[in-house]
Amino acid sequence: MALEPVLSHIDDALPAALDRLKEVLRIQSISTDPAYKANCDAAADWLVADLKSFGVEAEKRPTPGHPMVVGHIDGPGPHLLFYGHYDVQPVDPLELWNSDPFDPQIEDTNQGPVIRGRGASDDKGQLMTFVEACRAYKSVHGSLPCKITFFFEGEEESGSPSLIPFMKENAAELSADLALICDTSMVAPGVPSIASQLRGMLKDEFTIHGPRIDLHSGHYGGPGLNPLKVLGQVIASFHDDTGRVAVEGFYDGVQEVPDEILRQWENCGFDEAAYLNSVGYTRPHGEEGYSTLVQQWARPTLEINGIWGGYQGAGSKTVIPAEAHCKLTCRLVGDMEPEALRRNLRAHVEAQLPVDARVVWNNDLDGSKAAVMNIARPEFEKARGALSEEWNREAVFSGMGGSIPIAGFFKDILGLDAMLIGFAQEDDAIHSPNEKYNVESFHKGMRSWARVLDALSK
Repeated sequence: MALEPVLSHIDDALPAALDRLKEVLRIQSISTDPAYKANCDAAADWLVADLKSFGVEAEKRPTPGHPMVVGHIDGPGPHLLFYGHYDVQPVDPLELWNSDPFDPQIEDTNQGPVIRGRGASDDKGQLMTFVEACRAYKSVHGSLPCKITFFFEGEEESGSPSLIPFMKENAAELSADLALICDTSMVAPGVPSIASQLRGMLKDEFTIHGPRIDLHSGHYGGPGLNPLKVLGQVIASFHDDTGRVAVEGFYDGVQEVPDEILRQWENCGFDEAAYLNSVGYTRPHGEEGYSTLVQQWARPTLEINGIWGGYQGAGSKTVIPAEAHCKLTCRLVGDMEPEALRRNLRAHVEAQLPVDARVVWNNDLDGSKAAVMNIARPEFEKARGALSEEWNREAVFSGMGGSIPIAGFFKDILGLDAMLIGFAQEDDAIHSPNEKYNVESFHKGMRSWARVLDALSK
């Protein structure tokens, strides 16, 4: 199937594609709030109808929560599963939006035109880049170059409670040769990116107990053990003076970044100063000996997310508190095992406790391994070449500091390797007021997927 006519069709049909994107952006599919359940159903119905409009056999599938959308269309090439999510974050605080978050508008900015509205970048705009590329192929050639299964979720922004059961129950139908995910960003403006690794996550929380009750600091100040002081000492023990985590066994399973990937990262156009200055930093504060990108993408972390205890009201209350609390998370890389790390972390905390202090752990918190993509598969280099051609810039295998659990679920449940390609920008304000998606990202995203499908079909 000739590629150039498909790219020309995408160019000519951009206004109509933007109109369709505006339609789905108007649907208030906020998954976390039960008041918007009907809106989530409406978004699923809209996607089913849109897929059917160019020949996809699509259905809305019920779950205990919001529905899934599953669609199939045949093609001569490999079988690809494409995943996206149609639900969005709440819009609060509404007063910080410059326009109605569910009345999307095209605005001119110093980056060129953008489409602004909730879900524009995360994930409706990204999802529709792939759908529109498929529509263009079907319009020009009457068929697609690959067999495609579309899989759209409606609960990604609210923890995906129905996702794993649905995938297990429908594993045979969702099986394919490769999974594609479009819920990521470009490493720098104009630099196309394929995520090669995602950090995992371990959550934990503990309470340090001291005296039986809050104590008068005059009566017990001095001989009394203060849990807040103990907590401060525990927290200080987590890192050494170089920023390295001091928990025994913490780095088990961590691997160094290969030289070829480091070369791509060093030349990807990442602006370290802008990245740091945008949040008020003047230099990186992580593990010494590693660049900012390597710290963000390929090194594990231990972060304190919240601490509290004692009196926190107005004025002063002279107490030695009975308890002190801490929430923490670890970002995982490589082959780090969450539960082994949890055991090491808890042993470290318990070893720091003095006599008369005890710790109680929250045992209801989970952990997930890092996801490392199999970039040795030839499809990855084919896709990288296709992206490089579209953007006239070498595409890079990037890392991601955050976690996208679906990539791991595809591997664990369906046995599928996943390829993550996205066209969002770091300033898209996803999850925040005034979310936007560059029209260039939408337009060239469609063209990019057309090129990727062409490359993967050969």
